[in-house]
Amino acid sequence: MQTQLNLRTSGPGLYEFTREIRHFVSESGTGTGLLTIFVRHSSCSLLIQENADPDVQRDLREFFARLVPENMEWLSHTLEGPDDMPAHIKAALTQTSLSIPVDDGQPLLGTWQGIYLFEHRRSPHDRRVVLHLIDQ
Repeated sequence: MQTQLNLRTSGPGLYEFTREIRHFVSESGTGTGLLTIFVRHSSCSLLIQENADPDVQRDLREFFARLVPENMEWLSHTLEGPDDMPAHIKAALTQTSLSIPVDDGQPLLGTWQGIYLFEHRRSPHDRRVVLHLIDQ
């Protein structure tokens, strides 16, 4: 089973879409299987991260902003703006695909784990995320 989600972002940050994932899996009728989540872009990424304390998301955004700042004069890829190449670097340091086991019709996430699109660009974007579920 496969579908695509369209997620609208409004700038850098983590956008949780765990609810949409849980709904897709439960509606699929799959008991046991494997869910693959893939983002079809190269300037954002996917994360499984704590979803209980918003400070976690703030600290992650700040960490990546400090790790890969926009003002690196040595960058060559600058045609799409000063945030584009840093966004590509951040995506390269994280991941564009996740694999999550499914059991009893639910993704096997930990108690405080959420699934996030990590937007690395400043301007709003429509991001496409593919969900592919294999039933065992």
